[in-house]
Amino acid sequence: MFKYPVSVLVVIFAQDTGRVLMLQRRDDSDFWQSVTGSLEAGETPLQAARREVLEELAIDVAGEKLALEDCGKEIEFEIFPHYRHRYAPGVTHNREHWFRLALPAERQPTLSEHLAARWLDPAAAAALTKSWSNRQAIEEFI
Repeated sequence: MFKYPVSVLVVIFAQDTGRVLMLQRRDDSDFWQSVTGSLEAGETPLQAARREVLEELAIDVAGEKLALEDCGKEIEFEIFPHYRHRYAPGVTHNREHWFRLALPAERQPTLSEHLAARWLDPAAAAALTKSWSNRQAIEEFI
């Protein structure tokens, strides 16, 4: 089954420190990012954002009554060539919806899809990621 080329990006930050949570990918240990994931059939971007945070970090946004905010921005980006096999033949671009999630304080998440997590000041987090869209989301909304 191929991934749907519409996804969410959830930038997570701690209200007490202002720092951003960055996650190290398993399939590319030099790639650090925020929570991301493709929409599933029939899912809204908000539903996908909640699901991805729960799946990747074991943080229950609704259960904890956390402030998950739709940034009101979506962008289109070219899918890295080495990830295109995950999509239907001919798909080269993805539409990404941006969210931000405020946690009251930094915490060590339970990782299921990443190698490591780091809390960094926004400038360092933006500089660390290879993704221009992730960098821009951090710079614009944190």
